[in-house]
Amino acid sequence: MASTKKDPVLVILQLSGGNDYFNTLIPYNDPLYRDNRPAVGIKDEDMIPVDDEFAFHPSMASMKGLWDEGMVALIHGVGYQNSPRSHFRSMDIWHTCEPDKVGTEGWLGRATKFLDPDKENVLTSVNFGNGLPRALAMPGVSVASVSDLATYGILTGLEQDQRAAALERFERMYAPSVGSGYVMDYLSQTGLDALKGADILRTAPDKYSSTVEYAASPIARKLRDVAQVHLAGFGTRIFYTQHGSFDTHASQLGMHAQLLKEVSNAVSDFFLDLKEHDAADNVLLFMFSEFGRRVRDNGSGTDHGAGGLCIAVGDPVVGGYHGEYPSRKPADLQFGDLVPNMDFRSVYSTIVEDWMGLEANPVVGGAFEKTQYIKN
Repeated sequence: MASTKKDPVLVILQLSGGNDYFNTLIPYNDPLYRDNRPAVGIKDEDMIPVDDEFAFHPSMASMKGLWDEGMVALIHGVGYQNSPRSHFRSMDIWHTCEPDKVGTEGWLGRATKFLDPDKENVLTSVNFGNGLPRALAMPGVSVASVSDLATYGILTGLEQDQRAAALERFERMYAPSVGSGYVMDYLSQTGLDALKGADILRTAPDKYSSTVEYAASPIARKLRDVAQVHLAGFGTRIFYTQHGSFDTHASQLGMHAQLLKEVSNAVSDFFLDLKEHDAADNVLLFMFSEFGRRVRDNGSGTDHGAGGLCIAVGDPVVGGYHGEYPSRKPADLQFGDLVPNMDFRSVYSTIVEDWMGLEANPVVGGAFEKTQYIKN
């Protein structure tokens, strides 16, 4: 009998800019919260209580709905030692799993190579956004990067006959030649993969139909595009996208509220769409940010911090809290920041082994104790 088991699918949502952990999941009964947030603290009556200890930001009503369904795992205090508090360096560390040196390979690029070692599917991994995230960069691994699925393709503005002729020349230009060398071979293969991937992906919108009306935001559009490709059955195993900027140094109250509302509503709509098509049970969505924000506000916003919050969403998660919220006591802070108490590579290792079914060590660059937020 043929197996009906679906391949596990991973969706990464990067909250770019440093999401404020302290105002996303609020320890509202801790007086240190009020002491440290005179300017950007959330009013008690506006919070969305999760239990008698924590509350969601008021913009996260949709996320609270998913939490009530047992579909949300909140992973506390994630980061790494000696945070540089630099967007570029910190994101580079999260993308390459190399906190002690500048890495050249992305952790998801390595995972893609293990998932498809013979390069049978040019759409094993797909990024929705401009440019290729470092996390997906890996020599010999082709990843489709899509800005807007509705207009994605090669030379789509030409008439059909003109396009066919142009693509034929384009393909000949990329065709491998004897003795061309490693670099040219790599460029040729990348070009041919891009052609093939584009022609497959551009068919996804025509196959898609849904009653779900996504919110009018950039991240909602991107997650709708993810849903379209997933539902088209192209065999994509890793999706990547991002939203931001969460770099809330000033005017944080309004900006952060809008960003969290957009993310929360988009994620809720995404899973509603997948459930409508009976296509949610093999999808895990994982959210991270490069660092949290400083505990004490600066009068209008918050500055770069260290320890942060990761959120995993989907039917496969063990809903609830995982790990321990870092201490807010002044003596326990480091340069005024929450100190990470869970290595991000531990969180990744759980995804790699318990969800994707791969060996974690070669993907994350070492052996790290896993966090049990995914169902066995």
